[in-house]
Amino acid sequence: MIITDTHTHLYSDAFDEDRSEMIARAISQNVSRFFIPAIDSSYTKAMLKLEADFPEHTFLMMGLHPTSVKENYKEELQHVEEMLAKRSFYAVGEIGIDLYWDTSTLEIQKEAFKHQISLAKQYDLPIVIHCRAAFDEIFEVLDEVMDDKLFGIFHCFTGTLEQAHKAISYNMKLGIGGVATFKNGKIDKFLEQIDLKHIVLETDSPYLAPKPYRGKRNESSYIIKVVEKLAEIYNVSEEKIAEITTENSKDIFGI
Repeated sequence: MIITDTHTHLYSDAFDEDRSEMIARAISQNVSRFFIPAIDSSYTKAMLKLEADFPEHTFLMMGLHPTSVKENYKEELQHVEEMLAKRSFYAVGEIGIDLYWDTSTLEIQKEAFKHQISLAKQYDLPIVIHCRAAFDEIFEVLDEVMDDKLFGIFHCFTGTLEQAHKAISYNMKLGIGGVATFKNGKIDKFLEQIDLKHIVLETDSPYLAPKPYRGKRNESSYIIKVVEKLAEIYNVSEEKIAEITTENSKDIFGI
């Protein structure tokens, strides 16, 4: 059984004390493929070191996180362009719109999002979307840029059934993580109505730890709790959940 964590910040300083042990714990539980989203240029060095230390298991993305879209966003986008031109990555992400923390940057967030989607198309890469309090705004952008080169993952999907179907209509998989195990997570109430072919697994570690670890530091081995929950929801074996979601991740990332 191979389990794929399609979204984990393993370079986070939350893991500085026990990164190797934490990754070994995950691998020992068959979680052996880690896809690593970018945030901004200040994390690039740590991401590259992570890849050098764990080359068989880590797969890097490149992008500018919407909460890092500030006054210097054009310089940050230049860094994304330079990195994509310099070497290969497996996705452009995480990118998108976040109106939870700051609504004043909406216009430049949209500009950065569109620009990075165009870069993904240029390099034939998937996008990994961060959406927080911004479904309408995200869908508005996707409506503008929709074509047969647009595909990717709606990371940490927490919307409604209607929004799930709409996200899928843009050639997106739904990234399902710890929220599916929350008592008030809501998505567990309708997930069985979404075909498993549209689902990938993620932790977003060190954030959003599943039950029974909610409120603690998340780590990739905890994705087992998400596998267990989906096996319950879909009434299939944990092995089947792992198999299908890993195949889906290969369809997206090409590896």
